[in-house]
Amino acid sequence: LYKKNTLSSSCVEQLNSIGFIWDPLDHAWNEHFDQLCVFKAQNGNCCVSQNDVQNKSLVGWVRRQRVLYKKKKLSSSCVEQLNSIGFIWDPLDHAWNEHFDQLCVFKAQNGNCCVS
Repeated sequence: LYKKNTLSSSCVEQLNSIGFIWDPLDHAWNEHFDQLCVFKAQNGNCCVSQNDVQNKSLVGWVRRQRVLYKKKKLSSSCVEQLNSIGFIWDPLDHAWNEHFDQLCVFKAQNGNCCVS
């Protein structure tokens, strides 16, 4: 009835007053996003390890976001929200770039790339 816009406004207000969830999928996405924001606040990044047993649900959700993004099935608003907190879409590529940058700094300081 709600999606068909045939539910009276008083019924909508009553349901809203008790915290009724109109879109469970959207609600679940936002819950996980909030968890990721807490994770970032605690760890300084959004890189949830696949071995993180304390955040198993978050690990799976992060993995799904990356898969959906690669398949271009993640909404632009979700992409924007994740980008706004520094979400890493390709962790392997990100790690490679970080290490390459570190090597460039090493070369600038030492004149070579011979890291021992």
